Amino acid sequence: MATNIFTQSPNYSPFLIGEKIPQQKHNLGHISLSDKTSNKKLVISSSIMAPPIPSSSPLSPPSSSSMVAHLPRAPPASSLPLSRVWREIQGSNNWENLIDPLSPILQQEITRYGNLLSASYKGFDLNPSSKRYLNCKYGKKSLLKESGIYDPDGYQVTKYIYATPDININPIQNEPNRARWIGYVAVSSDDSVKRLGRRDIVVTFRGTVTNPEWMANLMSSLTPARLDPHNPRPDVKVESGFLSLYTSSESESKFGLESCREQLLSEISRLVNKYKDEDMSITLAGHSMGSSLALLLAYDIAELGLNKRRGEKDVPVTVFSFAGPRVGNLGFKKRCEELGVKVLRITNVNDPITKLPGFLFNENFRALGGVYELPWSCSCYTHVGVELTLDFFDVQNISCVHDLDTYISLVNRPRSSKSTVAEDNFGSNFFNKTSQMMFPKGQRRALRLRNAATKAAYLIGSRNLIEDTNLEI
Repeated sequence: MATNIFTQSPNYSPFLIGEKIPQQKHNLGHISLSDKTSNKKLVISSSIMAPPIPSSSPLSPPSSSSMVAHLPRAPPASSLPLSRVWREIQGSNNWENLIDPLSPILQQEITRYGNLLSASYKGFDLNPSSKRYLNCKYGKKSLLKESGIYDPDGYQVTKYIYATPDININPIQNEPNRARWIGYVAVSSDDSVKRLGRRDIVVTFRGTVTNPEWMANLMSSLTPARLDPHNPRPDVKVESGFLSLYTSSESESKFGLESCREQLLSEISRLVNKYKDEDMSITLAGHSMGSSLALLLAYDIAELGLNKRRGEKDVPVTVFSFAGPRVGNLGFKKRCEELGVKVLRITNVNDPITKLPGFLFNENFRALGGVYELPWSCSCYTHVGVELTLDFFDVQNISCVHDLDTYISLVNRPRSSKSTVAEDNFGSNFFNKTSQMMFPKGQRRALRLRNAATKAAYLIGSRNLIEDTNLEI
């Protein structure tokens, strides 16, 4: 599996440090990770950008101003079972008051979905001499167990999903494109329903592994999604490469008779109808390119109304995106929000893939002074959802900045008090304060962009050295 090759595995020593940040950015602090044998250090931080939303979540502690003296205090979040708060964990309140500090239940669920997602890598057969080459090497009944998933009986895999890149990388031989195994659909078992509080339909998507998928990633032009035949919405635009991978079909392969989209919508419709009398959620988890497919599917489900129920609440549609790139323009973002699609983006500030496409022309470039919309704003790529930001980098293993296993491990690290490592973060604080005094705000932003660009060039330039290890992007 590609992810195991790049997993950073030092003797971690996690700590937490706070820092001053803008009012709307909720800081989760820094975590310093050290390798006692090689003196390597990684620094992790987490933050969230989201509009202020009045919170009535049972996960959120009551404010002192709203409490009445004779009323009992609400139980702490850690004492509430998931079955009581699953809607908040799925983003019903945009994860308000669940990130800073990070709710233990949310941390647990991010880790759980990340582990389910990792099976999409562990099961992918990359042995050219294997009969299952570019497909899953395990059967549906054994995939989770063979992948080492904790409580493999908690979900039953109901369908494997295949995607066909509509790209011919060898036009001379004119070889037909082959469908590749991209992930799976699973549904929670009867026993898990009691703990989860609902029937959970899960879809996972791995990231880029094959050369045609790499080529699809480079097709960065925006194109109208047009997924609803009754309302094309030409203002809703997405990256053409991701859309092609999602919608292309291929008749030469027994697995490619239907497009990735057709396979998914058919299976999800079947499961939603099967469990129509139960509380239900639809959870999509993807890494890198897989995050893009997860977001396209979430938008597709909501746009077509597959999650609608007459006289009842809609079935929540939630995306847990690990190291995902931008997918569409501002029109796509607004439409996802109108439809109630919830997206939690777990990112690394040093991961260049999360800054693509639209490295320059993005949500930070479309408005003048943050007030006036510029004419080209509809053509700028824009991230969707709430962001949980990590910060880690290792010069000796630069591929870790995008590695799924590293993401999961760092999200799952315990946090200690801020005062524990105040001295350890002295250098970082000193540099930040010095740059604030020496450079105006505009120049500081330029320095950060240049630093990000340098790291992106470093990572992309190193791909030739690690190509055989199948770094998933």
